[in-house]
Amino acid sequence: MRRLLILSVLALLVSVPALAQGPSAKVTDLSWMTGRYSSDGLEENWAPPRGGSIASLVRGMDGDGAMNMMEFIVVEEVGNSLVLRLKQWNPGMEPRYDGFQVMNLTAIGDNSVSFKNNGDVAGLDELSYSLVGDTFTITVNGTFDIPLTRQGH
Repeated sequence: MRRLLILSVLALLVSVPALAQGPSAKVTDLSWMTGRYSSDGLEENWAPPRGGSIASLVRGMDGDGAMNMMEFIVVEEVGNSLVLRLKQWNPGMEPRYDGFQVMNLTAIGDNSVSFKNNGDVAGLDELSYSLVGDTFTITVNGTFDIPLTRQGH
């Protein structure tokens, strides 16, 4: 009986991380994101996947064209899935919040990917990206789309 209990506990411990993980994916599955995208108020620059990660530097501008936000995003391979970490700063590199926001992969397609906040740091609940033609769309919390246009190739 004790052996059965120990084996049951071990099986549970092994399965919990697997249940917490999102769909299977590699950062190379996000190669389609590589590039520079912009609109009147936002610019995203995604570096190619390398070393198990893909990263973006984001710059937000106000109506007068002055920078009002800087953001750094890294998507890394964790286990067999992907985790997105992001941090935002105000001008002067003043952090908007402590720590990094961490989001787990929830869905991935040919030219789309979605992440959900793990709840450790408040902020965005969901973040999705898609690319159709030259339009790179960021969807925030499943309700608000930010369309950007590819700049060069």
